[in-house]
Amino acid sequence: MEKSYVIGLDYGSDSVRAVLVDASNGNEMTSSVFYYPRWKKGEFCNASASQFRQHPMDYIEGLEATVKDCLKKTEGVLTPQQVKAISVDTTGSTPVAVDERGVPLALLDEFANNPNAMFVLWKDHTAVEEAQQINDHAEKFDINYLQYVGGVYSSEWFWAKLLRTLRVDESVRKAMYTWVEHCDYIPFLLTGGTRAVDIKRSVCAAGHKSLWAAEFGGLPPNTFFSALDPLLDGVTDRLFTDTYTSDQSAGTLSTEWAERLGLTTEVVVGVGAFDCHMGAVGGEIEPYYVSKVIGTSTCDILVAPKEEIANTLVKGICGQVDGSVIPGMIGMEAGQSAFGDAYAWFKQILLWPVKNLLADSGILPDGDLKKVLDFVDDQVIPQLGRQAEALPVTATSELALDWFNGRRTPDADQTLKAALQGLNLGTDAPRIFRAIVEATCFGAKSIVDRFKNEGIPVKGIIGLGGVAKKSPYIMQTMADVINMPIRVHKSEQTCALGAAMFAATAAGIYDKVEDAMQAMGQGFEHTYEPRPEMVAIYAERYLQYRKLGIFVENIKE
Repeated sequence: MEKSYVIGLDYGSDSVRAVLVDASNGNEMTSSVFYYPRWKKGEFCNASASQFRQHPMDYIEGLEATVKDCLKKTEGVLTPQQVKAISVDTTGSTPVAVDERGVPLALLDEFANNPNAMFVLWKDHTAVEEAQQINDHAEKFDINYLQYVGGVYSSEWFWAKLLRTLRVDESVRKAMYTWVEHCDYIPFLLTGGTRAVDIKRSVCAAGHKSLWAAEFGGLPPNTFFSALDPLLDGVTDRLFTDTYTSDQSAGTLSTEWAERLGLTTEVVVGVGAFDCHMGAVGGEIEPYYVSKVIGTSTCDILVAPKEEIANTLVKGICGQVDGSVIPGMIGMEAGQSAFGDAYAWFKQILLWPVKNLLADSGILPDGDLKKVLDFVDDQVIPQLGRQAEALPVTATSELALDWFNGRRTPDADQTLKAALQGLNLGTDAPRIFRAIVEATCFGAKSIVDRFKNEGIPVKGIIGLGGVAKKSPYIMQTMADVINMPIRVHKSEQTCALGAAMFAATAAGIYDKVEDAMQAMGQGFEHTYEPRPEMVAIYAERYLQYRKLGIFVENIKE
């Protein structure tokens, strides 16, 4: 019997990754990574203003480059006819303004360099005022339209970003037909869509970020939005009512994209979803286990049978939606706005003299200078980790707050800032790094505690992503802080693998995604067990972390 293959595409913050997978067993045949060139140059972004935009051409070029590269690497091993499906996951909420044809405005000449016409990346926090206005406005209505998104709307989400864009850019406002999530746009592109009204919207994005709920009959009514700001009047008419789970097909490859990729028009394109949701499936999530996708930020996913959750609503998380992860189960999302980004920030602080003073000194030839810079850049975090791990942990050790990019969960507030406490003349780089590591782990514990305090049991943690696989020190610290075992998944690309599992299901190779998960899952490579002697000290330090957080919240402007 001829083998079937599927492709999973994972759009991250810095790059897009494609994996070509054997649908019968999940074996990765090949993979390819494309780093967004415009993003890498820092184009269209202003970190000091929390503005992070991505040009659609970064996404489109990456799509074509990675898929073609995967196929080239497997020439002679498989044929294009054996590739049966493609599914996509993306960051989110990462929406964009499109015209009536569904074309992102940034692809039009007049908007080619306009950041407001580009995808507004998940971590863009320019809409903090709009988010607060949505929260205040929702309190005026008898129906709580925020009840399925944890009761707090975030500046990282769909409506806040839309309102901000409409307010600050009249040209975009006049040209925009509708507002579309990245995970919904790529399947529409691949299937050759020509009308924005035909875009199949994923229940994942719609339920967690757009206030869509079956219980409301769809989105909140136009009166909710027009009363918030007249600029939103009529916008819902150009959005959507129906949503789709990711085990469904969005269509098949268009002739154009089949030719561009070197595939056939029979390739099924699955409905898209957010990276952490498909990553949880790729990481073989189980009911009541928190699947923690750890990268620049974290996204924490928990699934539970619908009949067991009943009417339980968890406050302060990023939503709970029927079918957003596994069809037939309630998917709950939480997360931390900065995890790896917190370490990256500290690394850039330490690298400043190397990059600036050494570069300007003329001491080293350019070739040697690059070698030095690359070596230091590569080694500083691992070396800090080794030295931090050897330090004794005491009740009076330096303490940090991990809100470098605001707080996502629990209780989203992107206006909050990070903090360091307890510094003295003996404080050095490893001690500060340790405090930041502990803070990110304390932030992880606060999410677990919120689930438990709201009546959702947590049986354990599943660690996914680069940090989970590459940093034993961080993962052991997290196990000690949360006081739960953490299983780390084998796959290097759980998000892309999850997308491949959904592709196989959308193509009909499997009846349901649980079957694909069982057949294609790669298992776990390591379990971190909490150390009793560290659990006690971290329990004490966690209380200090909580007190520091309350202090910072009380003094924010």
